[in-house]
Amino acid sequence: MPLLTPDQRDQLLANGRQPGGDHVPVVKFFNPVGIGTWLATELDADNDTCFGLADLGFPELGSFSLEELATLELPFSMNIERDVFFTGTFPISAYAEAAHETGSITAAIRILSNAARAKRGEGA
Repeated sequence: MPLLTPDQRDQLLANGRQPGGDHVPVVKFFNPVGIGTWLATELDADNDTCFGLADLGFPELGSFSLEELATLELPFSMNIERDVFFTGTFPISAYAEAAHETGSITAAIRILSNAARAKRGEGA
């Protein structure tokens, strides 16, 4: 499975043409056999450099390479995967703040998803 769909690539590139914005994450990548979670909000015109929130044990905002993610050699012949169920709901600053408070992107997503459901009047 490719790391990005054409629509995701288009949205990331559009966000990349507006740098410095507090964009909503377009895509989530994860390591299925270990640590590593990435939320991408922007893609540079080089079609490789993403900006977003990365968590390799400590969540931080910054840039990362799609090519590096795609070519990482993981145990059991696994690859970095795209979370097909992830939908960004809040700006990246909210994910970053929640990730710093909880210590991980995964916990931040859970908390923010629960908040979004509660706001819509759905059960947690």
